[in-house]
Amino acid sequence: MKLCVVLCLALFWMELQHGACQQANKRRKDAGENRIRPGGKRGKMRNPKLKEGGRGHTLLTQVLEKGRFLRLGQSTVLTPGNNLELRCKGSKIGWSYPSYLDTFNDSRLSVTQSDKYSQLILTSPSAADTGRYSCYVVVCDGTECQKDHDHAYASHIYFADKDNLFVPSDIHFQIVYLRPDKPAVVPCRVTTPQATVSLHREVPPKEIPVNGTAVTYDPTKGFVLQTPSLEYQGVFYCKAVAKGTPQISTKYQLLYVEVPSSPPFVSLKASSELVNGGDNINVTCSVVGEPDVDVSFTWSFPGQGQRPVHIQSSWRLVNRGRGQTIRITQSILSVEDMETIDFGKYICKAKNLHGETLVSTSIMSK
Repeated sequence: MKLCVVLCLALFWMELQHGACQQANKRRKDAGENRIRPGGKRGKMRNPKLKEGGRGHTLLTQVLEKGRFLRLGQSTVLTPGNNLELRCKGSKIGWSYPSYLDTFNDSRLSVTQSDKYSQLILTSPSAADTGRYSCYVVVCDGTECQKDHDHAYASHIYFADKDNLFVPSDIHFQIVYLRPDKPAVVPCRVTTPQATVSLHREVPPKEIPVNGTAVTYDPTKGFVLQTPSLEYQGVFYCKAVAKGTPQISTKYQLLYVEVPSSPPFVSLKASSELVNGGDNINVTCSVVGEPDVDVSFTWSFPGQGQRPVHIQSSWRLVNRGRGQTIRITQSILSVEDMETIDFGKYICKAKNLHGETLVSTSIMSK
């Protein structure tokens, strides 16, 4: 009887030990099953899904034949003549492209927006269409909308043309203004990044060395003069070579200016300040300023809205010597057959990108 009890206790103790071992083995297996599987094979790791449009990625794509898409890089070289179709994902997308396509209301360009993407199509592109094409997300808050700079995607597209190494321009003699306070660009852009380009002075003949500091070259912009000075004034041109064939660009007149950036400096003068009824008068509003800064004029006068007047605006460049060039802009208001209602104060407001200035003069009856 005692022997039977001892055997039973021994068997019970062995069962307890076996169960503890199984639990321990199970825990070890659970802890290690995500690292190494039987046979030495590692578990399959899942790569995190990248968000579309994140850093290093672009939503700007070119639509190819048969529904294929090509994600564009910082620059792209295409063949002229083949229609360009670009897409950018998003329900509200804006576009930018070479400005002259807007200036001339080019019918070859069309932009359409769908629920999921916007599409830009340019038919029969040529070397002249070489430039920066970009799309961006438009963010609206109520009625106000603005460009989301963190979600803007761009590619400089070259339409390579062996007969036009330089991007064609309607301007055959272009003026470039040199200022001591900011870089100047001689805009001889090319239609292929493979072209070798050099900058030349016409008189006296000289090639301007590109040293990477004072003078640099960017095929998307042209030659950049980092610190313009009087020594660069004159007539220049660019020469491009691709596959042994040289081509010459349009000519550029480089003018050195030292007119400070400020609101317009305005003068106002009437042909006569004391006149009789029935006389004719001219009131001239003049602005002296920087050569490439546009000026707009607004007039206020006694018979405004009741009497007809003639207003004519013009501008011209004037060389003041020592390499300095200024721009004189004028607006002339003319009144014919003066009447009583025409006598009083004439006010001219001139405005440029730096501000505005008001001046006035009075015309009285004799």
